[in-house]
Amino acid sequence: MVKQIHIQDEFGSAVIRIISFNGPDGPRIGLLEGEVVVDLSAVDSNAPTNLKDVIAAGELANLQLIANKADESAHKRLDDIDIAVPITAPGKILCLGLNYKEHVDEGIFETQLYPTIFMRSSTSMVAHGQAVVRPRNSVTLDYEAELALVIGTRARHLTAENALEHVAGYTCSNDGSVREYQRHTIQWTMGKNFDNTGPIGPVFVTADELPPGATGLNIMCRLNGQTVQSSNTDMMMFPVVETLVYLTEGLTLEPGDIVLMGTPSGVGHARDPQLWMKDGDTVEVEIEQIGVLRNSVLDE
Repeated sequence: MVKQIHIQDEFGSAVIRIISFNGPDGPRIGLLEGEVVVDLSAVDSNAPTNLKDVIAAGELANLQLIANKADESAHKRLDDIDIAVPITAPGKILCLGLNYKEHVDEGIFETQLYPTIFMRSSTSMVAHGQAVVRPRNSVTLDYEAELALVIGTRARHLTAENALEHVAGYTCSNDGSVREYQRHTIQWTMGKNFDNTGPIGPVFVTADELPPGATGLNIMCRLNGQTVQSSNTDMMMFPVVETLVYLTEGLTLEPGDIVLMGTPSGVGHARDPQLWMKDGDTVEVEIEQIGVLRNSVLDE
């Protein structure tokens, strides 16, 4: 039986929803309570300001302890803060391709026996509310709604029994892809790493708040309000546990590493006519129990 990570046991914390944002003096961390963000630095000037460091130190519990001391002066409206990516400098961003069968069927690839793994760079990532940049070199900028997980503790040679113990939490992502460049060679790296094409966030949700492995969650993408992708994380061919077991056969996962879990069918390149993101568009990724990631699109 798969064991769900318990933040109380592994990290000494309760279930929390975290926002990384930019304050007047630099990065800050806030706890989301409804539509209110508790600014931890406004409660305690010594509060941590980097979520990756908090996770690595096993100090998620301290965030709630600080928030418990907050008065209204530390409360900010979610719409009034400058949201940052949840993990500002992940050591690795690992991504799955072809992880939903219906998405495989709409493309040129066959069903894979093993997870299809590629990597993104941190310079490709975009925070909630910021613009996705459509590059000047190509109009073929596509959307890909994806579940993203964040590693909580160092891991190698995981098993089905212990894999979820190393997941700190989850967030939303959009694996923005410049299809023309992705298809230039059999390697996808170029098309998946244009600057400012991969939104992620805004909320980091600790694993205890979700079903084990984030199973059974509705996932969708909307472009200008129209639903273009709609599926459920139960439809993954390689779920979270199986993916982590496979990755750690060869890689050591570190706190703050991010894994993007692949996209469902409905992507723009498979439509007739094809549907590309363009200047002025609004793209949203919504995952049940996690939140909504929203970005505008801007030409370079």
